Amino acid sequence: MTDSIRRAAFFDVDETVISAKSMFDFLRHWLERPGGEGPTYEEAAGRLHAMAASGVHRSEVNRTYYRGFAGTSYEELLAEGRRWYAAYRARPDAYVSATLEAIGRHRLAGDTTVFVSGSFRACLEPLAEELGADLAIGTEPVVGPDGRLTGDVVRPMIGEAKAAAVRETIAALGLDPEECCCYGDHASDLDMLRQVGRPCVVGADPVLAEHARRHGWAHLPAEAGPLPAVLAAE
Repeated sequence: MTDSIRRAAFFDVDETVISAKSMFDFLRHWLERPGGEGPTYEEAAGRLHAMAASGVHRSEVNRTYYRGFAGTSYEELLAEGRRWYAAYRARPDAYVSATLEAIGRHRLAGDTTVFVSGSFRACLEPLAEELGADLAIGTEPVVGPDGRLTGDVVRPMIGEAKAAAVRETIAALGLDPEECCCYGDHASDLDMLRQVGRPCVVGADPVLAEHARRHGWAHLPAEAGPLPAVLAAE
């Protein structure tokens, strides 16, 4: 690929690259691990779902999620993230098959592949390493001088923040946004999808499906499947 047509492909992660919501799946792993303390998964997840159902903005729900880790060693959290992913990757329905194929095509074409997610490094880093993503941008928990999470975050990587991250990355890499691609599955990804010239909807979200129909955007199915054998063997 020549420099004149260099581009990036941006991917939402949850229910776009993987079939699960990584933050909730990791939360279950964290709260149910041997020696774990705190509320049950049902209690913690129920509170977050209730907030969302009552109309609380997704960014505030995201902040509340990370407050639950206040006082936790960040190194311990990262280590548990790798343990979570090691188990998750073996599921027969862990990934969105069409998106994995798209990632493979972009990598083969020499495109810079970027994950953009409200999730965080504990979940994103092992996934990005396995799938060969060049960059993973997520919600960054604030870590205190003692190496423990304060419960705050730099910014929830939700909605407009994801769009800003795409713009900032395109500018930093000196790319033409009209040549770049972006994949998302939820209406909250709409701002992010609009930052590029080649957006692609994954799955059946009605808001995104309507935009795809009206504007001629690409549209991929969201059927779940396993990690391809060629990747699982690496």
